[in-house]
Amino acid sequence: MKALDLLARGVLAGAILLTALPARAQEILTYTGADRQERLIEGAKKEGQVVIYTAMIVNQAMRPMADAFMRKYPFLKLTYWRGDTEDIVAKLSAEERASNVVADVVEGTGVGELAVAGGFATPYRTPLQAELPARYLDPRDLWTSTRVSYFGLAYNTRLVPDDQAPRTHDELLDPKWSGKMSWRIGTASGTPLFITNLRLARGEDAARAYLTKLATQKIVNFGAGSARTLVDRVIAGEFPIALQIFAHHPLISHAKGAPVNTRLLDPTPSTAGTMIIPKGARHPNAAMLLADFILSREGQEIFAKAEYFPARADVPPLDTLAPVVPARAGAVENFVGSEKLNAMTESSQTIWRELFR
Repeated sequence: MKALDLLARGVLAGAILLTALPARAQEILTYTGADRQERLIEGAKKEGQVVIYTAMIVNQAMRPMADAFMRKYPFLKLTYWRGDTEDIVAKLSAEERASNVVADVVEGTGVGELAVAGGFATPYRTPLQAELPARYLDPRDLWTSTRVSYFGLAYNTRLVPDDQAPRTHDELLDPKWSGKMSWRIGTASGTPLFITNLRLARGEDAARAYLTKLATQKIVNFGAGSARTLVDRVIAGEFPIALQIFAHHPLISHAKGAPVNTRLLDPTPSTAGTMIIPKGARHPNAAMLLADFILSREGQEIFAKAEYFPARADVPPLDTLAPVVPARAGAVENFVGSEKLNAMTESSQTIWRELFR
């Protein structure tokens, strides 16, 4: 939310003067000719390196991705900087203001929409985009989804038997759950996304009526630590139920014997980690080779092994995580893309302040 707040105050947009990419570099990023691969390799050999800013977990995903990429392109040195979304956008913003962009590729949940809104992204095209579901693509070619996140509720199986865990949003209104639920605040994927999902699914009036009732349930606002931290609190029994968590986190712990499980609610909100090429990228040929690799089957399989959900429909997640893929669980997926997320987060946050603060 920090980055979104900055955006709202105009720090990341409007006032920043950006220098357009040289015409030659922009041509490289959008070239689709039959000799595209050969041209990229030839240019990348001269560049010799590529830099990515990412929110991937280093040991789990980024390092395996980097190692595999450099094995495929041994003439390139890949350097990465890992940070949370807000930190990545702030770093990119500072570099753009100084006309000294270091990153060639930027990837992470929420990064794409913030970079686009701030004016930091430049169009790029890759044949791999055609292999992704259309909903995970930007029609302006400013971002491409790399991995998907599904959200649901976590429940402590010792405190909430499986047959009693809420199955619908309306079941959250049962008085027996009053004071026994928590959700994350201070992040766009927490309470704002929960509210945005309902506004999109039910319409403004019906969503407002429902949220007004939900506000009487005394939901605990949890603002400490990461998304994983709240699931750990559920495992410890501090909260019987946590709303709007990454749906796969409880499954990972459940497989290790922890007393926790996941329940999807209809519709299940989803978002995507997105990838952009920043204006001013110094190594456009290498950037496109890396973008291609991340979107390829090989790159997407690295995401799957790292316990992420690949954006490619032809690369399945791990079997242990498959139960929270909405299509497999019989739930409806409501993909909240960058435009909707960016446009509605602040107003959803306002609703949260009015009803739940």
